[in-house]
Amino acid sequence: MYSHRKLFLENCAQTSPAPMGLEIIKARGLYMTDVHKKKYMDLISGISVSALGHAHPKVVRAVQKQARTYMHLMVYGEYVQHPQVKTAKLLADILPQNLHSVYFTNSGSEAIEAAMKLAKRVTGRYEFVAMENAYHGSTQGALSLMGNPYFRDAYRPLLPGISHIRFNHEEDLNQITRNTAAVFCETIQGEAGALVPEANWLKALRKKCNETGTLLVLDEIQAGMGRTGTLFAFESFGVVPDILVLAKGLGGGMPIGVMISSAENMKAFSHNPVLGHITTFGGHPVSAAATLATLKTILQEKLWENAQHMEQVFRENLKHPLIKKVNGKGLLLSVEFENAALNFEVISQCLKKGLVTDWFLFNDKSLRLAPPLIINEKQAKKAAKTIVEILNCIQMK
Repeated sequence: MYSHRKLFLENCAQTSPAPMGLEIIKARGLYMTDVHKKKYMDLISGISVSALGHAHPKVVRAVQKQARTYMHLMVYGEYVQHPQVKTAKLLADILPQNLHSVYFTNSGSEAIEAAMKLAKRVTGRYEFVAMENAYHGSTQGALSLMGNPYFRDAYRPLLPGISHIRFNHEEDLNQITRNTAAVFCETIQGEAGALVPEANWLKALRKKCNETGTLLVLDEIQAGMGRTGTLFAFESFGVVPDILVLAKGLGGGMPIGVMISSAENMKAFSHNPVLGHITTFGGHPVSAAATLATLKTILQEKLWENAQHMEQVFRENLKHPLIKKVNGKGLLLSVEFENAALNFEVISQCLKKGLVTDWFLFNDKSLRLAPPLIINEKQAKKAAKTIVEILNCIQMK
């Protein structure tokens, strides 16, 4: 088969000096096949996107059916579109009562931007607090919240009124005041290396927000949809946000994001000005149909339970002197090594042996493990065994 690699490098804008460059021609379930017919086990799910694996039959059928019925109709919010309505209703049914009004976007970054605007309107404030080593997206507002200066400083000036505090440090919560519109926090920090919060810290954060009239926005773009062992990650920590942001795995491979809050809060977008937040393609019918199929499948199969079990399988089988520790929760895990050089060597060797892994933006000495939620015990053990064998070879050099 003719390779498009040369055209890829020439005509597709590159944001990495060394793109992975896999030329995939087919993907099914846990596996991807390249132009040379080599199979790869996908251990990152397109960065936590393909929650049900690639081309899940129920998602494919939903997409095909909706594409035959209708696709784009009108700017968001003007027509009653059944895939949107059914998806919003199902989300409202499985979330706490204060999270029952769904605003659809095209991506997680866009949902974060919408949450920033909503928090300003609801509170009448404009200051935000975010976390060090937080990642919320690359658009200008989301970038301003980003907690890593290396990735944001080249794009200054950023939005004003944003400060950053340390994740899991209770003393820093005093920086949240009655001038703070919202605190943006990943329930589990993804790009920091699957960093899990202490339950007491997250409860203290919720308490501080209550005391200051500040909205708590939890970003579960990576951690939600069953990936971390509960349907929504916040369920593990005894807190409920004022605004919840989901994306990635929500669409089962199709682009979608949602910002969820109360109907009372969402009304702020309907006046002064009218159409206070709009998006042309947000909640596209085909993406919404894929989302509905994905969500129903996760619920029916209780895939968060599989994520819990597979976490234990990986932890039990990823034992080696070169592994410092395994961090994370469910199927959002990081394998920590002594340094970045070793990590990148392991990632490179994994690719040669048909395992697609990755590093974390803010933690380059840790290897990302975020496979589809459908991975089984045999596949998880095989992946872990391959990583350990690679480490044995490196250790013997």
